[in-house]
Amino acid sequence: MEHYFIYNGRSSADFGVWISGGGTYDAPARDVETEVIPGRNGVVTFDNGRFENTQLVYPAFISRKFQAQIEGFRAFMAAQRGYNRLEDTYHPDEYRLAMFKAGLEVTTTARNLAGAFEIRFDCKPQRFLKVGEQLTAYASGTVLYNPTYYDALPLIVCTGNGTLTLNGTTMAISGNTGQIYIDCDIQDAYNGTTNKNGFITQNFPKLSPGNNTLTYSGVTGVQIMPRWWTM
Repeated sequence: MEHYFIYNGRSSADFGVWISGGGTYDAPARDVETEVIPGRNGVVTFDNGRFENTQLVYPAFISRKFQAQIEGFRAFMAAQRGYNRLEDTYHPDEYRLAMFKAGLEVTTTARNLAGAFEIRFDCKPQRFLKVGEQLTAYASGTVLYNPTYYDALPLIVCTGNGTLTLNGTTMAISGNTGQIYIDCDIQDAYNGTTNKNGFITQNFPKLSPGNNTLTYSGVTGVQIMPRWWTM
């Protein structure tokens, strides 16, 4: 099987670019500071509760129509800005957020008939599970199971006013009309371009590993996109 990646909705296979995925199994480093204290053995560590970005390198090649393919591929990649969604065929159930900024250094065969190069992405540490990007309606009393080892920061969509408790954290909603989108990652509430932070108490829940109970009262409907992620 020939493998490829999909970046910002475009497949590398569209440009005849195929990849090797050995580097896709690496893991990011924890953000840990150390301090040496005189008279104390070893070092003291301070865990900042986060992971650092990781570098993902795909060895890649083009075996046919090299000149036309590399020109199109190079132009597409150079046009991308910021973090974009990155998927590959080695991990079909996951996606990352990645930035392409390293450029390309290409080695060609005789008469430029084929070429090999590395594609370098600067990736956020999470591997998001595709199963966790579905927005699903839940009844009060439902238990949501987090299948990973990591706290997830969900997107919650509520209709009406009342209280919502998820994994022991209670949020009150008042003065709201229609739907309100509560993003626990960026800690923001909105509907489209309308800011709705003033309609909620600023208690943003998270989904811990294992069982998480959802209860609510007053609001007439709750949908959750859990955003499960792993390493």
